[in-house]
Amino acid sequence: MAKDDSLSALEREIEQTREQLATTIDQLLYRAHPKTIVSREVSSIKAHFVDPQTGQPRTDNILKVVGGVVGVVAVFAIIRKVVS
Repeated sequence: MAKDDSLSALEREIEQTREQLATTIDQLLYRAHPKTIVSREVSSIKAHFVDPQTGQPRTDNILKVVGGVVGVVAVFAIIRKVVS
């Protein structure tokens, strides 16, 4: 009788472990799916430029990026003038 109880307990434990493993695999597949990754990255970038609570643009971050782009364009223009 004790052997049957321990055997059924072991079977229940194996089934629970199997279910947990299946759930973990499903979560990993979802996280690794390309559409999920893109969605996560787009949300991250949007959060950098727009305040998630208010929906207002974060002008400080926007101005930093615009300043960087203008700086790079200016450097390329100067290099082009010097080379030609």
